[in-house]
Amino acid sequence: MKNRLEYIIFILFSGFFSLLGLTLSRKFSTILAFFFFYFVPIRKKVAINNLQNAFPGKKISAIKKLAFKTYKSFALTLVEIMYLPYIKKQKLIDEVECANPELIVKKYNEGKGIILLSSHFGNWEFIAISVAMQIGIPFSVIVKPLRNPYVYEWMNKARTKFGNEIVPLGISIRHTYQTLKEKKIVAMVADQRGPREGVRVNFFGRMVSVYTGPAVLALKTGSPIICGISVRQQNYKYHTILVEISLDNLPESDEEKIAEISQRYISYLEKIIQENPEQWLWMHNMWKY
Repeated sequence: MKNRLEYIIFILFSGFFSLLGLTLSRKFSTILAFFFFYFVPIRKKVAINNLQNAFPGKKISAIKKLAFKTYKSFALTLVEIMYLPYIKKQKLIDEVECANPELIVKKYNEGKGIILLSSHFGNWEFIAISVAMQIGIPFSVIVKPLRNPYVYEWMNKARTKFGNEIVPLGISIRHTYQTLKEKKIVAMVADQRGPREGVRVNFFGRMVSVYTGPAVLALKTGSPIICGISVRQQNYKYHTILVEISLDNLPESDEEKIAEISQRYISYLEKIIQENPEQWLWMHNMWKY
């Protein structure tokens, strides 16, 4: 019953935004941010604590202001995602300005599977759909099943509307491995907390457990890792520069190689976050253990 009620509310908001149009819907997102930050503060303490861990030199007043900006950014992303079923193909292509999409095409034409990494930064849903359309090559997008199965099904219909396919996280890694061996493009976000006993890397001066799937797959398949993170601009468009994560000069043991590759990605992500900290999803408890 709870899932159905949440889904109905979700659909009503999505329909409401379709009537408003994307421009007005984006302005409405500020109201959502204000509501969830001050009246229903979901994971607000986690976000503030994470920001204090990352920026220990900032005063608490500055941390709280940054936390609210984070909620504004996430609310904007949420509104844009709800608008996905109604957005036109060309509009979505125009929303993401990719500086060098030819990097993906070059690797793809070399007959290699590609691991395309992003993060919960800006609008990670827009970039996966838009860049795939820009280069004319669909992505196999690995997604984590949502708690609400109705919203999850709705999301996957939106994600696959323009040609991408969905690979649920939890399906055997063999499926993803086979997709890469077939020289396809696998897209995923890899900035969530890893298991307690997992590989740890340095993130904002603190050791954190990370998800090592991309590193493991790169070593097993020889696929390059390309990182693309969408940075929201003042005009609401997203800009991204694709960067290949180097797999050169790795340590000897597989365990050390996995840790080093993961560190290189996390270090690049940290650099992007430092430049626009309000656009990352600080509500996720990266430093839980």
